[in-house]
Formats: sequence, structure tokens, C-alpha cells
Amino acid sequence: MVLSAAAFTANVLLIRALGHVQSVNVWLISCTRFVVGLALIYALYRREFQPRHLVRNPKLAVRGLVGSLGVFGYYLTVVQLGAGRATFINNTYVILGALMAVVLLGERFRPTLAVGGLAALAGLALLTNAFGAGSHANRYDLLAVFVAIASAYVVITIRQLHATEHTATIFAAQCVFGLLVCGGPALVHPEPVSLAAWAVMLTAGIFAGVGQLAMTRSFRDLPVAEGSLLQMLVPLGTAAGGAVFFAEHFALAELAGAALILGGTAFTALRR
Repeated sequence: MVLSAAAFTANVLLIRALGHVQSVNVWLISCTRFVVGLALIYALYRREFQPRHLVRNPKLAVRGLVGSLGVFGYYLTVVQLGAGRATFINNTYVILGALMAVVLLGERFRPTLAVGGLAALAGLALLTNAFGAGSHANRYDLLAVFVAIASAYVVITIRQLHATEHTATIFAAQCVFGLLVCGGPALVHPEPVSLAAWAVMLTAGIFAGVGQLAMTRSFRDLPVAEGSLLQMLVPLGTAAGGAVFFAEHFALAELAGAALILGGTAFTALRR
């Protein structure tokens, strides 16, 4: 799961760098990610991948569609609410997923998970300035809550699917149904893309694919609460990368938030 967080962090930083190379439609970026994901599956898990299961297993279809719509909803809330507020609300799926796992998977909601999760969420709020001056609730806040619920449901579904499906097939559901959701808008708004931009997008897609495969495989063994909490290292890594590669500066409150994320994650992961 730590490998997954590192790969997702690299993906985010590369997408940020893409803006310095060329402005590319977000639908095309998403489609590139899904196509590269399918290429990784065929390269690494050609024998294990069961494409027919994507049609035969309704839960795989639900995982793919809910995950794809969740990505669209997240991008929309980022535009309407700002990256900080949207990211904070979306990452409440850590707590929501743990609560769902108690009911749907029979997992234990340990006090250490509650303490670590709340500390990490508080840190993310400070790091992203989620509720800064002038912020107020609106309908997009409600949409962000539904996106968080969708993310939590996807994690629960991944855990359930591991009983019958291989990691590659579970990941392929996101790629295939993601292309069905994003392919239309990408074709409706075609645009010329430079070779440098393609190189950045393809590299970012490889990191995203590695991150998704590692995360999906990890949830075969890790409880939902612990696995999801480790994913909160991504905003911490993104902030550190921003400081190193993009000369971004952080206030004392933001540094305190980063410390809370790291501390909350470590507290839960090392509870044994």
C-alpha cells in the first residue's frame, strides 16, 4: 500500500507538470490513464485476466461505473469548491469506508484506527486549508460527500471481489468502464497534443496503473480502515513534491497538517 501511495504521488506530480508542457483536456488525460492501465494488465497478467468476467459479474460492472463516476464527481467538486476543500471532503472515505467495513465485512473498528484516522483527516484539513476564511457549504459540498461515499463503496467492493476475482480483473473493471464514461467526451473535444505532453501523460499513466494495481492487491489482505489510511500519504507526498519541484512554500499550519497526516498514518499502521 505504501508503494501504491508513492506511485499515486508520482502520478499527481506528473499531471501537475503536464500543465507546464501543454494544457490538455482532462477527459483525454483520464482516457490515457485507462488505456495504459489495460496495457499493464495485458503485459503483466495476461493469463490471470478474465475479460469475460467484466460482463458476467455484475459487481465488477458496479465497481467500474461507480469508480468512474466518482472520478468525474471529484474533478467537478475540485472546480467548484477548490482542490483543498474537495480533497478533504473526498478523503473522509477513510472513516466512511471503515464504518462500512464494520457493517458489510464484519471488520473491527479499533480505537487506534479512529484516533489515527481523525488525526490524519485533521492534518489534511490544515495542509489543504480546506475550511479557510470565506468558505461556506453549498450543493457541491453535498456532491463531494456522495463522492466520498462512492470511494468508500469502491474499496468495500474491491475487498469483496477478491473472494472470486484476480487483482488484474478488478483493476480492468475501472479501466474498461472508465473508458466508456470518458471516451465520449474525449472524442467530442479532440485537440492536438505535442510529443512531450504525450510522454508526460503516458509516464503518469504508468505510475497510476502501478498504484492502482498495488492498492487493489493490498486490499486483499489489509483491512479497509488501515489500507485507506495509508493512502493519505498521497497528499503529504504531493505537498513535499510541490516544495521540491515547483518551489511551493508552506505555512506553519500546513507543516503541522503534514505532521498530523504522517503521525496518524504511522500510529495506525504500526499499532501491532
